[in-house]
Amino acid sequence: MLAIPMKRFDRPVLGFLSREEMQAIPEAPDARTWAGERDRALFSLMYNTGARVSEAIGLRVGEVAVNGSAVAHLHGKGRKERSVPLWRTTAHLIRNWKRRLDYGGEENFLFPNRGGGCMAHSNVTQRLELAVSAAAERYPQLARRSISPHTIRHTTAMHLLQSGVDISVIALWVMRAPPRRTYTFRRISP
Repeated sequence: MLAIPMKRFDRPVLGFLSREEMQAIPEAPDARTWAGERDRALFSLMYNTGARVSEAIGLRVGEVAVNGSAVAHLHGKGRKERSVPLWRTTAHLIRNWKRRLDYGGEENFLFPNRGGGCMAHSNVTQRLELAVSAAAERYPQLARRSISPHTIRHTTAMHLLQSGVDISVIALWVMRAPPRRTYTFRRISP
């Protein structure tokens, strides 16, 4: 069986959005509503960090620092961790969102559902569809495209590449970094 060659097929080209299209998506939700402000902060963080949906919805309040050097500490597949710096606009949105959360606790989800629990992947996909529909009023071409949360991840990588960022840096930014190693030293008495 191992000698049978694999079926050849064309892999689909992964899509990404232009900067203007991507910028329109986080701006689309109504910031006057609780869900709208959450969605703006969530989509901005996903674009800024290139986070997978599971990484974004699993973030806790204490894992995103917005004062001083703003950074998000993401936990990816296979218990891989990475820390990604946040842009000023993303940090500002998250800072405002944290104020609005007002239910305390560093261990609470940063982007909760209405009940305070973890959002589902399908909920993020649904909220993104609503934002894309609203953004399509300004950019009609968005209505004809299939845009998923993973499209945002590809958009991040492509925009970094187009900006001249080295591919190895993009891999660390968007992909996963090797696990952090901790060493325990014990003192040996003479």
